Amino acid sequence: MSQKIKVMFRHRSMEMGGVERVLLDLLENLPRELFDITFFLTMNQGELRKNIPKDIELITLQKGREDMSSNKFLRTLQLIKRNIILTFYRNNPKILYRKIIKKDFDLEIAPTYSEFDNILSSPLNSRKIAWFHTDVSYDPSEKRVLSRVNALKKFDWVIFGSKQTRDIIKDLYEIEYPKSSVIYNSIKIDEVKVKALEFPVHYDTTPVFSSMGRLHSRKNYHTLMKVHKRLLDEGFLHSIAVIGGGSEMENLQRQAKELNIENTFLLLDSQINPYPYIKNSDYFVLPSESESYPLTIGEVMGLNIPVISTNVGGIPEMIEHDFDGYLVEPNEDAIYKGMKLFLTNTEITEKFKKNMVQSVEKFDNEKIYNQVTSVFQKQYQLKE
Repeated sequence: MSQKIKVMFRHRSMEMGGVERVLLDLLENLPRELFDITFFLTMNQGELRKNIPKDIELITLQKGREDMSSNKFLRTLQLIKRNIILTFYRNNPKILYRKIIKKDFDLEIAPTYSEFDNILSSPLNSRKIAWFHTDVSYDPSEKRVLSRVNALKKFDWVIFGSKQTRDIIKDLYEIEYPKSSVIYNSIKIDEVKVKALEFPVHYDTTPVFSSMGRLHSRKNYHTLMKVHKRLLDEGFLHSIAVIGGGSEMENLQRQAKELNIENTFLLLDSQINPYPYIKNSDYFVLPSESESYPLTIGEVMGLNIPVISTNVGGIPEMIEHDFDGYLVEPNEDAIYKGMKLFLTNTEITEKFKKNMVQSVEKFDNEKIYNQVTSVFQKQYQLKE
């Protein structure tokens, strides 16, 4: 190939999250000898913005909250101004590309559904690729789901984060995507192991279940809190440490206070390095009502921490039930029974730890990068 393929990824902001971590990994590891990569960030905001690779071109449209005035009145004016500017450019993509982006691209990438409209409205003669990570079966809004899954059909290629993510759309809506592939998210186990040793973590009440995820209602932490209280009331002493921030923080803090479990249900907020908190726990629990292919599961398995997870999304593609982890339904009784099993049966958790040593070999990052590279190259050839 005589010239590099010009690729642009678009994303809203870089708060801590699964999609952002997947995006950073791709930006770091796609081969530079093949791709000229540009990252268009709508708002230069979020703790992960510092992790954007320095050797790619970064274009930002508006500054983030971190860079705004600490004066409440001035900050409000800045936010209003920012919103007006973002709305203008969202409604006028041709002006955005002419005045701000000022480049041509062979491929334009939407790493999540929030960027679908932005990429599809691009005036460029580019091949357009979407990533989709969402289990649509747990979205209560059929209108919203149909908007997203129908938008996917307009892309030249769609990459699904798990088999289940694609299959559930076919099962529920009878929509298929012949121009698509399933590519798992890469999991950087060696890097996680190093980060897990960066500082010590001590928990007052043991054993400890760690958990990590955005504090959103579908992550089901309100149910996990009820399970925790139930186990404590039955005499099973333990604590739960939840790493993650989000819109449910205040509700969960209020619930913990009402249940009088603030000292044992620990809401640790977002952490740039969450891995020491996980490594120094005894078990890991993921109570989500919906997931795609969560990086956290592979990372925790790499740290050899026994995992109990809800049987949703692409998680069964990562965990073999009762071999290298334990799968339960996303309801209070099932999570309760699984956690009680971990607290009372050391043989089963030791079995999982032994089997995980071999299981983590299934997370092959080079294969993943090669699959993405192949998709991009084939789409570029179709453009020519």
